[in-house]
Amino acid sequence: MKIIILSLSLFLVSNDNFKETYIEKWKELSIIESDRTGIPVSIILGQAILESNYGNSELAIKARNHFGIKCKKEWEGHFFYKEDDDFNNKGELIESCFRSYNMDMDSFIDHSHFLLGKECYKSLLLNDRKDYKSWANGLHQCGYATDKKYAQKLIKIIETHSLWQLD
Repeated sequence: MKIIILSLSLFLVSNDNFKETYIEKWKELSIIESDRTGIPVSIILGQAILESNYGNSELAIKARNHFGIKCKKEWEGHFFYKEDDDFNNKGELIESCFRSYNMDMDSFIDHSHFLLGKECYKSLLLNDRKDYKSWANGLHQCGYATDKKYAQKLIKIIETHSLWQLD
């Protein structure tokens, strides 16, 4: 019985270390992108965590896409297809087209360009850089994700890891 409990506690510590390793790996680039664009560090890193499951999602692993950004018409880069939330005219789930990158850091840079380049997200820049809750709610209102609890999930991640301190 003691061995099982010890194994479980080692797994939990290991799991937390994996999360902290992801945060440490992408913290500096998130700070650089924040300084360059005005997007809060907590939002950049929080979205990367939420969308990629700490870099463990299929999209992050196979397409180096840490933000779940879909191709859209203007995308001229590489593609990655997987089922998500797109349906054909018969109501059948079809594969969605996601952006794919040569390097993981390209995903972080493109995320900034994506937010700055879309008219619907420009109003977010009027928010205080330290007001991650307004940013999270604004992203949801602008339609960044289809999940109705997206803002709540993003805020929870930011608060769980104290990412707001990086702003």
